[in-house]
Amino acid sequence: MNNHRNDLFDTKGLNIASTSSVNKLNAKDDDLFRINSHSSFKLPENALEQEVNIQGRKNRKSKKASSSAAKADLVIQNASAPNVAVAGSTIQLTYQVKNKGKSSAGFNYTDCYLSKDKTLSSDDNLLGWNWIGGLEAGSATSQSYNVTLDENTAPGTYYLVYRADALDNILEINNSNNIAAREITITAKNKQTQGYNPTSGYGLVNAAAAVARAAGQNTFADVPNRGGNDWGADLVKAPEAWANGYTGQGVVVAVLDTGVDYNHADLKNNIWTNSKEIPGNGKDDDGNGFIDDVYGWNFYGNNNNTLDGNGHGTHVSGTIAGENNGVGVTGVAHGAKIMPVKVLNDDGSGYYSSIADGIYYAVNNGANVINLSLGGEYPNGTLQKAIEYASSKNVIVVMAAGNDGKSVPGYPARYADNWGLAVGAVDKNKNMADFSNRAGQNPLAYVTAPGVKVYSTLPGDRYASYSGTSMAAPHVAGVVALMLSANRNLTDAQVRQILAETSGNSTQTTALSGENNITSFSHNNSLTTAISNFNVSSFSSNNTTTWRHGNTTSGDAGAIASQTSTSSTNGNHDGMFLNSPTWLEFWNDYKTSVASSSNISTNGDEVENIVGKRKALLEAV
Repeated sequence: MNNHRNDLFDTKGLNIASTSSVNKLNAKDDDLFRINSHSSFKLPENALEQEVNIQGRKNRKSKKASSSAAKADLVIQNASAPNVAVAGSTIQLTYQVKNKGKSSAGFNYTDCYLSKDKTLSSDDNLLGWNWIGGLEAGSATSQSYNVTLDENTAPGTYYLVYRADALDNILEINNSNNIAAREITITAKNKQTQGYNPTSGYGLVNAAAAVARAAGQNTFADVPNRGGNDWGADLVKAPEAWANGYTGQGVVVAVLDTGVDYNHADLKNNIWTNSKEIPGNGKDDDGNGFIDDVYGWNFYGNNNNTLDGNGHGTHVSGTIAGENNGVGVTGVAHGAKIMPVKVLNDDGSGYYSSIADGIYYAVNNGANVINLSLGGEYPNGTLQKAIEYASSKNVIVVMAAGNDGKSVPGYPARYADNWGLAVGAVDKNKNMADFSNRAGQNPLAYVTAPGVKVYSTLPGDRYASYSGTSMAAPHVAGVVALMLSANRNLTDAQVRQILAETSGNSTQTTALSGENNITSFSHNNSLTTAISNFNVSSFSSNNTTTWRHGNTTSGDAGAIASQTSTSSTNGNHDGMFLNSPTWLEFWNDYKTSVASSSNISTNGDEVENIVGKRKALLEAV
């Protein structure tokens, strides 16, 4: 656990309350400090601790404190966090704080601890805290911030214990409902991180090894390559899995993209249909909230037309599940079904909210794998929650790393630190494509797959070769489908681990091979508002024409996730060092509040005195 010695609150949970002048700070009857009555933390043995304990007992006996305590009541509501996380990873906490009391509560904060039970104790680890300011009676505020788990945390079941409190917590009437606990399973940090490469992550996926591991067997023996347009399937060793009877049968892969030409001769027999829906009757027969969604749903246009007017989604679909019919291309998981979910328009652009809605639809309607061959520059809480939801239902989300040639993936691929998989692109020679975003220094579930001149289906029974991480991601989605056809009980975490341990990191770090003239691509991000759009990953056709999908400034409000954390503080306590401007401003505000609520006089010297006393306390602990 980190030592937050320079933070606003000391690591032992001591809170500050004041009901009289702060001038008598060194006197025995000083009542500036008190122990939070619902905290079981113990301060070090020193003179200051005795002073604090004495005052704590006095405050508990104080009639004035009792009468004041009937004013405010902070409650933690709707606490949310991942169900499963890896030791050392960063997770997002979301929750709501409500003041159920009859008066406002000032200087409120929340903190979160990792505990073996649902209560706070001295051996719990402080993960972080969040300053939320004042809260009026009856009002509530939603909070969200990130915390990092200690990488040495032993695997097991824990509880995230959220607490709401206030520096003037003498106003609280109930110190039991301000704590909420949420169970979380922490898994060991992947032992294969020594094989992790900042360029290529865990390297080229290997279906022979990964599917065999899923089936509880040793790696499958090599078989002859199919050659020709199926070179991508050969490179990821899909034929080895086919030879052992695993083709993706019984697995549904949702393609969230520009739509799918479900009438294509090489796809029509491998398209998922909603068997509970009666086509064309204008009714929501299965009660899922969508009318006539026989071939999925269009979340960009809010209708049931999921046909592809661009080509990108159809190309992706062929790589995953093109039929094994000796024509065109054979998909990596040619026994799987494609669920069309249109989340991008025919220009290849869309919104976070549409993609998130598409994920929920796919998960709730039977998808086992979700392919996201799209990307953007910015994180988004709404989309992150949807990916987390998929993971909680053991639906594996496969995400293109992006085509900007950067040292780290774009979004949502960067969420592969906790959920799903990020995929970079290589060519026939296993060379990293120069346009592909790399894995980055911080290990995440990043693998590589063929993404240069990949031959696949296009609308109207056509075919073409495209390049991009958009073409690499469906290779991995196909491999995951093969794994699930071997073992339908695999969790998201298990799929991530198996691929990390079986992908052969033979990927080289050189530039794209000379057979291609494709240069690095970048998205045309012309955003002038806070709304971030999503694009399909830029790709190149076989004549190396660059396809660029620019963002627009128009958008829907649903693309923005509400973030109410203040900018002056964060979970790592940055910006609140003792005697910093933020610290002094805080104490000035606190002094003013105490003066107005307790009818005491204060001045700048007293604030300085408070700062000095707090500094002494922090140094003592």
